[in-house]
Amino acid sequence: MERSSAVATSRSTPAEVGLHARVLDHLGTVICGGDLAPGSVLNIDELVDRYAVSRSVVREVLRVLASMGLIETRRRVGVMIRAATDWNVFDPQVIRWRLASAGRMAQLRSITELRTAVEPHAAWLAAGRVDHDEASDLVGLAAKMWAAGKAGDEERFLRLDIEFHRQVLAASGNEMFVKLQELVAEVLTGRHHYHLMPHHPDEQALQLHADVAQAIQRHDGERARDAMVQIMEQAFGEMKSLWEQTGRPADH
Repeated sequence: MERSSAVATSRSTPAEVGLHARVLDHLGTVICGGDLAPGSVLNIDELVDRYAVSRSVVREVLRVLASMGLIETRRRVGVMIRAATDWNVFDPQVIRWRLASAGRMAQLRSITELRTAVEPHAAWLAAGRVDHDEASDLVGLAAKMWAAGKAGDEERFLRLDIEFHRQVLAASGNEMFVKLQELVAEVLTGRHHYHLMPHHPDEQALQLHADVAQAIQRHDGERARDAMVQIMEQAFGEMKSLWEQTGRPADH
């Protein structure tokens, strides 16, 4: 009995995983985008018909959404959409779905404010805790970012930017700061995807990343923190400026 169950699971998993991901992404997007208002009730049978999937796929999707705080099951009511104040706003998928909505700038603003509170202090800690190899790697990353930025290689610059901020968080030696790296990666990727990042990074931004790396290498915590604050301020200024130019969120 156990064996046949395992065989069946192994056969159905690849297809079900794909269906699960598709339904989860669509439902998460419409909830975070406000298309389903708080208090709305989801009907499992209707979801099965709408997405042409099995009840087991729908149940698993709802379980994941519930774990993120987006929905809850109430007796005699059913599956209900929860208010945004109940969502796990630190979940990378929730961030991704919110970035895909019309409330993109509000999401970017809140994350940038969080980063401004955390990353400058992470840079300050890193200056006191980093070892020689970590500091050298960070300086090397800043140099590669400069080259990619000047060349207009947006994909490479994005990868390096994500890695730079990940390494600063890691070098802080604070395990809770390190856990924010996925959040930072999502917001940087979102800025790139929705054209809220200049094609050629501002030279001052490139210099500030180099300043952070060099200050950390010199164990100058104050300078590292100040430069990181300026990076955060400039990033939000760029996003706000590009947003105001379009007057609406870019879809792709």
